[in-house]
Amino acid sequence: MSKFDGKVIVITGAAGGIGKATAKKLAEQGASLALVDLNLDAVKQVITDLGLEDSRAIALQANVSKEEEVKAYVDETVKKFGKIDGFFNNAGIEGTTANVEDFPTEIFEAVLNVNVKGAFFGLKYVVPVMKKQGYGSIVNTASGAGLIGSPGFVGYNSSKHAVIGMTRVVALEVAPFGVRVNAVAPGVINTRMMRQIEKNTVPEDAEGAKKAFGAAVPMGRYGEADEVANVAIFLLSDDASYVSQSIYTVDGGQMNQ
Repeated sequence: MSKFDGKVIVITGAAGGIGKATAKKLAEQGASLALVDLNLDAVKQVITDLGLEDSRAIALQANVSKEEEVKAYVDETVKKFGKIDGFFNNAGIEGTTANVEDFPTEIFEAVLNVNVKGAFFGLKYVVPVMKKQGYGSIVNTASGAGLIGSPGFVGYNSSKHAVIGMTRVVALEVAPFGVRVNAVAPGVINTRMMRQIEKNTVPEDAEGAKKAFGAAVPMGRYGEADEVANVAIFLLSDDASYVSQSIYTVDGGQMNQ
């Protein structure tokens, strides 16, 4: 019997690199999946690629910064599956790169809307389901950027500091109800988001920026989406039954130099 047989996991940002990698591994371990993304066609393609039958998967479109759309994806999941065992609160955007005086206000607001409000709304509507059940595991996607300051990234860093704060607060609120809340904090991961950050950081030499980012990691390389997925899945699983309010860095040792 696989670890996730009979379990229902919701993943937001499910068409992105980390979301897709996590969905694949969970599907292989028997989970039923509610996959949420702004791009409905992309998330439907994930389900097709995984070969999941309708009984084990649902594709849901949502802009996570819109409260009513978050409530809808939670309601649709419960309607189809009757429960939510795990929630990978993963959707996020990177914004742009600029010093604070030049940082566009509209982009700052957009980053906080998705990364902070989106995470908050997910917690707001999934937590009552899990409290009623008397169990559940939530994993928020924070970032190494939520633990340090990075010049030029006032939007993204601020948003991920907020996600870490929410993780710590909500974990304490729900612990008496048998619900666990943790976060993964990826470093530089080989995904579309990092491709954009490389371009934003050094527009004339994105490849050079990539080499510099990788060289700054003690392990000397980017991480892969699968490596973040492995940690998220551990936290979602019963193997982590006594783990809550923890922030797991997945960064090749970079944050702890």
